[in-house]
Amino acid sequence: MSTTDIPTGESGPRYVRLQVELVLEITGSGELTDAALDQIGGDDYMPDDERQHAEASVRQDESEALAYLVDPFDLVTSVPGIELVQASWSCAHTEYDPDSDEWDLYDDEADDEADDEADEADEEADIDEEEPRGR
Repeated sequence: MSTTDIPTGESGPRYVRLQVELVLEITGSGELTDAALDQIGGDDYMPDDERQHAEASVRQDESEALAYLVDPFDLVTSVPGIELVQASWSCAHTEYDPDSDEWDLYDDEADDEADDEADEADEEADIDEEEPRGR
Protein backbone atom coordinates (compact mmCIF):
# COMPACT_ATOMS: atom_id res chain seq x y z
CA MET A 1 0.00 0.00 0.00
CA SER A 2 1.46 3.36 -0.96
CA THR A 3 1.04 6.50 1.12
CA THR A 4 -1.43 7.84 -1.45
CA ASP A 5 -3.69 4.83 -0.74
CA ILE A 6 -4.04 5.73 2.94
CA PRO A 7 -7.25 7.70 3.52
CA THR A 8 -6.32 10.51 5.91
CA GLY A 9 -9.63 12.36 5.78
CA GLU A 10 -11.72 9.45 7.08
CA SER A 11 -9.93 9.01 10.38
CA GLY A 12 -8.71 12.58 10.83
CA PRO A 13 -5.13 13.75 11.21
CA ARG A 14 -2.43 11.21 11.90
CA TYR A 15 0.54 12.16 14.02
CA VAL A 16 4.09 10.92 13.59
CA ARG A 17 6.97 11.47 16.01
CA LEU A 18 10.25 11.94 14.16
CA GLN A 19 13.28 11.52 16.39
CA VAL A 20 16.66 12.60 15.12
CA GLU A 21 19.91 12.33 17.03
CA LEU A 22 23.03 14.04 15.74
CA VAL A 23 26.55 14.12 17.12
CA LEU A 24 28.45 17.12 15.82
CA GLU A 25 32.09 18.01 16.15
CA ILE A 26 32.75 21.69 16.75
CA THR A 27 35.60 22.62 14.44
CA GLY A 28 35.30 26.40 14.73
CA SER A 29 34.12 27.59 18.12
CA GLY A 30 34.53 31.27 17.29
CA GLU A 31 32.68 30.92 14.00
CA LEU A 32 29.83 29.08 15.70
CA THR A 33 29.56 31.68 18.46
CA ASP A 34 29.70 34.58 15.97
CA ALA A 35 26.94 33.04 13.84
CA ALA A 36 24.71 32.56 16.89
CA LEU A 37 25.35 36.13 18.06
CA ASP A 38 24.44 37.39 14.57
CA GLN A 39 21.22 35.37 14.67
CA ILE A 40 20.30 36.68 18.12
CA GLY A 41 21.18 40.26 17.12
CA GLY A 42 19.00 40.01 14.03
CA ASP A 43 15.92 38.77 15.90
CA ASP A 44 13.65 41.84 15.92
CA TYR A 45 11.10 40.13 18.17
CA MET A 46 13.44 39.15 21.02
CA PRO A 47 13.07 41.38 24.10
CA ASP A 48 16.26 43.16 25.20
CA ASP A 49 16.58 41.33 28.54
CA GLU A 50 16.19 37.95 26.80
CA ARG A 51 18.71 39.03 24.14
CA GLN A 52 21.31 39.86 26.80
CA HIS A 53 20.78 36.51 28.50
CA ALA A 54 20.99 34.66 25.16
CA GLU A 55 24.18 36.45 24.15
CA ALA A 56 25.83 35.64 27.49
CA SER A 57 24.80 31.97 27.23
CA VAL A 58 26.14 31.70 23.69
CA ARG A 59 29.47 33.24 24.65
CA GLN A 60 29.90 30.74 27.51
CA ASP A 61 28.82 27.50 25.81
CA GLU A 62 29.07 26.33 22.19
CA SER A 63 26.14 23.97 22.68
CA GLU A 64 23.96 26.99 23.49
CA ALA A 65 25.20 28.66 20.31
CA LEU A 66 24.25 25.60 18.31
CA ALA A 67 20.79 25.48 19.90
CA TYR A 68 20.16 29.05 18.71
CA LEU A 69 21.18 28.17 15.16
CA VAL A 70 19.35 24.87 14.68
CA ASP A 71 15.58 24.93 14.30
CA PRO A 72 13.60 21.71 13.71
CA PHE A 73 11.03 23.73 11.77
CA ASP A 74 13.67 24.30 9.08
CA LEU A 75 14.02 20.52 8.63
CA VAL A 76 10.42 20.00 7.57
CA THR A 77 9.15 23.27 6.03
CA SER A 78 9.66 22.00 2.47
CA VAL A 79 8.12 18.55 3.07
CA PRO A 80 4.72 18.36 1.33
CA GLY A 81 1.66 17.02 3.11
CA ILE A 82 2.66 17.75 6.70
CA GLU A 83 2.21 20.46 9.29
CA LEU A 84 4.60 20.80 12.21
CA VAL A 85 2.53 20.57 15.39
CA GLN A 86 5.17 20.59 18.12
CA ALA A 87 8.96 20.66 18.29
CA SER A 88 11.58 20.63 20.97
CA TRP A 89 15.32 20.28 20.88
CA SER A 90 18.34 20.65 23.06
CA CYS A 91 22.09 20.64 22.73
CA ALA A 92 24.64 19.48 25.27
CA HIS A 93 28.29 18.56 25.33
CA THR A 94 28.94 14.83 25.29
CA GLU A 95 31.80 12.40 25.45
CA TYR A 96 32.01 10.71 22.07
CA ASP A 97 33.88 7.54 21.16
CA PRO A 98 32.97 6.30 17.68
CA ASP A 99 34.32 2.84 18.53
CA SER A 100 32.11 2.42 21.60
CA ASP A 101 28.99 0.23 21.35
CA GLU A 102 27.11 3.04 23.08
CA TRP A 103 27.37 5.11 19.90
CA ASP A 104 26.29 2.37 17.47
CA LEU A 105 23.08 3.99 16.25
CA TYR A 106 22.15 1.04 14.06
CA ASP A 107 21.94 -1.51 16.89
CA ASP A 108 18.93 0.16 18.54
CA GLU A 109 16.38 -2.02 16.73
CA ALA A 110 18.20 -5.23 17.64
CA ASP A 111 18.49 -4.07 21.27
CA ASP A 112 14.79 -3.16 21.38
CA GLU A 113 13.81 -6.55 19.97
CA ALA A 114 16.01 -8.35 22.50
CA ASP A 115 14.49 -6.26 25.32
CA ASP A 116 10.97 -7.06 24.09
CA GLU A 117 11.75 -10.78 23.95
CA ALA A 118 13.20 -10.68 27.46
CA ASP A 119 10.12 -8.81 28.74
CA GLU A 120 7.83 -11.40 27.14
CA ALA A 121 9.81 -14.23 28.74
CA ASP A 122 9.59 -12.49 32.13
CA GLU A 123 5.82 -12.06 31.74
CA GLU A 124 5.42 -15.76 30.89
CA ALA A 125 7.48 -16.72 33.92
CA ASP A 126 5.32 -14.48 36.13
CA ILE A 127 2.15 -16.09 34.80
CA ASP A 128 3.50 -19.59 35.46
CA GLU A 129 4.40 -18.64 39.04
CA GLU A 130 0.93 -17.21 39.72
CA GLU A 131 -1.01 -20.28 38.54
CA PRO A 132 -2.47 -22.29 41.45
CA ARG A 133 -0.70 -25.52 42.19
CA GLY A 134 -2.50 -28.83 42.27
CA ARG A 135 -3.44 -30.34 45.66
